[in-house]
Amino acid sequence: MSASARPDIARRMGVSRPANASRRVLLWAALAVLAVVAVMAVFPSLIATHDPLRTDVRAALEAPSPAHLFGTDQSGRDVFSRVVYGAGRSVGIGLLATGLALVIGLVVGALSGVAPRAVDATAMRITDVLLAFPEFLVALVVVAILGPGPTNVAIAVTIAAVPVYVRLARVQTRSLALAEHVEAARILGVPRMRAFVRHVVPGVLGSLSVLATIGIGSSILAAAGLSFLGLGPIEPSPEWGLMLSGGRNVLGTAWWIAVFPGVAITLTVVSATIVGRGLRARAEGRA
Repeated sequence: MSASARPDIARRMGVSRPANASRRVLLWAALAVLAVVAVMAVFPSLIATHDPLRTDVRAALEAPSPAHLFGTDQSGRDVFSRVVYGAGRSVGIGLLATGLALVIGLVVGALSGVAPRAVDATAMRITDVLLAFPEFLVALVVVAILGPGPTNVAIAVTIAAVPVYVRLARVQTRSLALAEHVEAARILGVPRMRAFVRHVVPGVLGSLSVLATIGIGSSILAAAGLSFLGLGPIEPSPEWGLMLSGGRNVLGTAWWIAVFPGVAITLTVVSATIVGRGLRARAEGRA
């Protein structure tokens, strides 16, 4: 082996192993965070220490303490318990919007991929228009039209996220429709629609599922942003974006009201993104 090749091998071994190890640690940490958030969302009573809706004016604006781990808000409600119960609403809206966007994107994108040119062109032009604007702006416009409320927020976030799934579904459909195993199925006499459903749709769904794991974080963030603006759930509902909005005017005297919901949003979104990128890397053979 030449002398010039040895440093290259050593460099690759010395860098890739620690890098892979750090990525694995980061991935497991993200999975742990998401596991905790899942328990908070599904079984909040196992973690919460107080009733999230119970008010106590005498205990208003208390700093974090053993009695109230994250302090209390302006009405004396326990912030820790509200953060725990808020996971179900914040994450729930994000998951619902992502799931609906995936299904709609799969149907529209797959059909567009095999539709006549005029239909495909029309669908793609609409998709291009929506993709030209930031997702949050699209969601904001939809909520402005439909009106505030958690259901309308979920619809708005879904509509904002759909174009990405439509575009990917169309590309994957066109690619898989020309694959050898699909052509072989047609040659063997398998009906066109059956071959499409059996051999093309599963592949498209797999690609969209990987994208959805990354999109969940964006949907949660968009839903929290709309709630922060007062367009989502209303008081006294415990929801992270709404709690963040409620604490912004008292940051100087009661920072914990806004900081802890903000930390919950950040950790959840970042963890979902890390897991999504890890799954995408594995699907692409890079991990």
